[in-house]
Amino acid sequence: MFKLALQSLWNRRLTAALTIFSITISVVLLLGVERMRYEARDNFTRTIAGTDLLVGARSGGIQLLLYSVFHIGDATNNMRWSSIEAIRKQKKVDWVVPLSLGDSHQGFRVVGTEKNIFKRYKFGNKQSLTFAQGQTFDGVFQAVLGADVASQLNYQIDQKIVLSHGVEKNSLQQHQDKPFSVSGILQRTGTPLDRAILVSLQGIEALHIDWLDGAPAIPGFSISADRVKQMDLQPKAVTAAFVGLKSRIAAFSVQRWINEYSGEPLMAVLPGVTLQQLWQLISVVEKILLAISLLVVVAGLSGMLTAILTSLNERRREMAILRAVGARPLHIFILLELEALFYGLIGCLAGLASLYLLLGLLGPLLQSQYGITVGFDWPRQSEWLMLSGVLAGAALVGFIPAWRAYRNALSDGLSLHY
Repeated sequence: MFKLALQSLWNRRLTAALTIFSITISVVLLLGVERMRYEARDNFTRTIAGTDLLVGARSGGIQLLLYSVFHIGDATNNMRWSSIEAIRKQKKVDWVVPLSLGDSHQGFRVVGTEKNIFKRYKFGNKQSLTFAQGQTFDGVFQAVLGADVASQLNYQIDQKIVLSHGVEKNSLQQHQDKPFSVSGILQRTGTPLDRAILVSLQGIEALHIDWLDGAPAIPGFSISADRVKQMDLQPKAVTAAFVGLKSRIAAFSVQRWINEYSGEPLMAVLPGVTLQQLWQLISVVEKILLAISLLVVVAGLSGMLTAILTSLNERRREMAILRAVGARPLHIFILLELEALFYGLIGCLAGLASLYLLLGLLGPLLQSQYGITVGFDWPRQSEWLMLSGVLAGAALVGFIPAWRAYRNALSDGLSLHY
């Protein structure tokens, strides 16, 4: 029966190929949405593994998470340096990593911070940042590049780069008079730091020390890079901070203290809780995409049903001859069911192969544009369930033409084309 079903499909290979193609497209879309949903959540979750609190100017928790961790959007306000010092003095606080955002280089975010970020920042399974080349920044005008920055711009150690004011890729306000030198290149992490340029807080302060109200220095009044190094570069404000606690039990009490801080309106959020809020916010979009994918699968299976039903009228003589040579009605039923299952099976296998091909082609783009690292893992349980669902749907849809063929009388088939 298997051989007969395959030969039957081969005799109608053009129709079969079009039907399989429609099922393949639906499987690619269904699995693609599920894979992207999983990878996006996994990448977001593993981005910041060892930080207990995120602190910034009072705004929204999701907004704070997006601009401080994922470098998406901008802060509504800065927080004073005195607030950073006050947080550091809290007995329950173990460490603080301040962040200063707002500059860029050819579309890549510049992050002003301290050296302790290389020790304190954790990702994945609490892994620390490591260097592929070079070392951390020591001087005011030194920078450490993320892996994507170095590879996409083809930068090397000791290369000079010019930073820009603002986060636009084609910013017109560039700090031409104060170039930075590349001191190190980080190993790939699969986090937004791959697309970031890390410099010291003093470096950020030096860039803007002669600026006035967000505008460049008036010609003739700019301060040279050599002279800036001799000046007091203590930052006056930062954008946000990562905070680590001596005990996670203290998270809520420290969060409450920061939220009620009298020095200025601040906000502290727990990264894990805020991520869950983000998932709840976008869950509606996920459900809509999944529903669209399921509708496409239904459309593909409906196309298969139409193709098989249409072919039945042309194959009544074939069915009648099979009955005449001894095939029972049950054999006819099984033959049509096997054809439907072959459609579904080949469509699933082709869809799975096409998905991995697309991931290979689009993976670098997803990483460079959205910071999402897509793995080539073996299909997960949810994906196997989806594939099983498609096969079950094919079998269910195949029942309709199989039952019709089963009910067709031998005389009906033999008398059609005389």
